Amino acid sequence: MTDFLVFLPILLFSVVAHEYAHAWTAFRQGDPTAYQLGRLTLNPVPHIDPMMSVVVPVGLWLLSHGAFTFGAAKPVPINPRNFRNYRRGDLIVSSAGIVTNLMLAVACALTFGALGIAGRALPELVGVLSILQRMVFYGVFLNYILAFFNLIPVPPLDGSHIFYHLLPAAQGARYRELGRFGFVLIVAIFMIPSVGDVLLWPAVAASRATYGVIGGFALPGMLPGMAP
Repeated sequence: MTDFLVFLPILLFSVVAHEYAHAWTAFRQGDPTAYQLGRLTLNPVPHIDPMMSVVVPVGLWLLSHGAFTFGAAKPVPINPRNFRNYRRGDLIVSSAGIVTNLMLAVACALTFGALGIAGRALPELVGVLSILQRMVFYGVFLNYILAFFNLIPVPPLDGSHIFYHLLPAAQGARYRELGRFGFVLIVAIFMIPSVGDVLLWPAVAASRATYGVIGGFALPGMLPGMAP
């Protein structure tokens, strides 16, 4: 349970930042919908979805015996018809959350290193700094997962908006209709053995590569298997 309490703040911040990025870029592209509904904020309260932000993360953590959890915030409402340029606006807004999560993964990695340096300079604070380092360690992996998961081209995930613009108009329209069954399709895909592992392999590979760079900064007791 201690690890879950360390994991939860970075999970909540990451999914809220993802939705905030959609809201902010939509506003910049001419759509005030999210702003008018109070979603153009980093305050987590308007973004929390009781099921995806609370029930699912807790349930996955308990079912996996603390090995894994995942979650999401309430999707930001967007009206692309308000964009000054529909195609450009849709691509920018759809990719904003993915780019934000990739930037957060890098920021967490840099923070991990900074905390390691601080812990060596201030050994009396190692206990507190190792907890913070554990939090940002989770943040690297989680934000890679969020970024690459949302790149999957299944409506309504962000990757579907990008893929849609690569299709001819008629096929694109039929493709977007899949959004009615989107989350059912996503669950079905991840229930196929090994498919989820393949789709999220880039996130795992990116995490391992990042840990290969920052692992030398790990403080004593931060995580098993990471030498201080």
